[in-house]
Amino acid sequence: MNKKYWVGLSSIEQLDSRFIIQLYEHFGDIERAYNASKSELSDIEGLNIKKTEYFLDIRNKLNLDDIFEKVEKRDIKILTFDDERYPKLLKEIDNPPAVLYYKGDLFSCNLNKTLAVVGSRRASFNGKESLKKIIDGFCGTDICIVSGLATGIDTVSHQLALENNLKTIGVIASGFDFVYPTSNKNLYERIMDGNGAIVTEYYPTFEPLKFRFPQRNRIVSGLSYGTLVVEAAIKSGALITANITLDQGRELMCIPGLITNPNTEGIYKLLKTGATMVTESDDVLNALGWEIINENKNFEESDDLTIDEKKILYTINIEPKNFDEIQNETKLSTDDLLVLLTTLELKGKLKQIVGDRYSII
Repeated sequence: MNKKYWVGLSSIEQLDSRFIIQLYEHFGDIERAYNASKSELSDIEGLNIKKTEYFLDIRNKLNLDDIFEKVEKRDIKILTFDDERYPKLLKEIDNPPAVLYYKGDLFSCNLNKTLAVVGSRRASFNGKESLKKIIDGFCGTDICIVSGLATGIDTVSHQLALENNLKTIGVIASGFDFVYPTSNKNLYERIMDGNGAIVTEYYPTFEPLKFRFPQRNRIVSGLSYGTLVVEAAIKSGALITANITLDQGRELMCIPGLITNPNTEGIYKLLKTGATMVTESDDVLNALGWEIINENKNFEESDDLTIDEKKILYTINIEPKNFDEIQNETKLSTDDLLVLLTTLELKGKLKQIVGDRYSII
């Protein structure tokens, strides 16, 4: 099994994906690359000498079976660069991750309709509401939202994806032994519980160190056909991701904001240099050339339904649910949900059945 060699190499903090893939591409076989002699490694043009010496020094001290078992015991799935299921978009970028560790169901996500959403960690109310307008427009479709699970816009984008029955991928800047920020623990669980996947290139024990966040950004944009920037100061991680998006040859889009907000200075800089302005969901679809597939098209085409009413119907479309289950998925207040359920019954869209559950008519 060659996975253990990929995992073994990625468990060495001093080695990066560029080094590992350089070894693999030279030898064409990861086991052979891992066991290469000093003279064989010295034949590889451009291979980092310091990292090579470190690898040779530590290699014989590693217990590959133990390293691999620690991943399996944590119920972490492994996707290696040589796997045919490795995302094709990600393989195209400069310095793709050698290994992807993930939890959840990555392949339930439509990797052909991935949209990265990035922005300020100190998101304004206007920024959050603007993003809500855009993502609400994708409700119930096959679009997958990709972001970094940080505070601010990242968190909001994942939450909005879940509220709108969209799959979402969270790319983290550490191994799975850490949840950062800790306030997102529940969000991690919700994503992994049938709503997408959490992904990282880092071995489980790797900490969320500062330099890993900008490294993470290349994966967020690399998994995506385009990146939507909501708010970004001139010096910000979101602006770094925007520039990476351009370097990767992907579509860059921005939501305009208040010109008095310092977090929009980066937005207007990007717009002035050619980024696509987004003020409605169709702007994203047009920029990426997408036609959306809505599994619940009859809901989407119902002009007499509000966004919240559609959310309720999407929630119970697959199977009937009780009040608490619907509220948990839609995040509507008790009073609002009671009114909306009554309204939908009067409109003939749903009915109550045995067990105090609601079902589509």
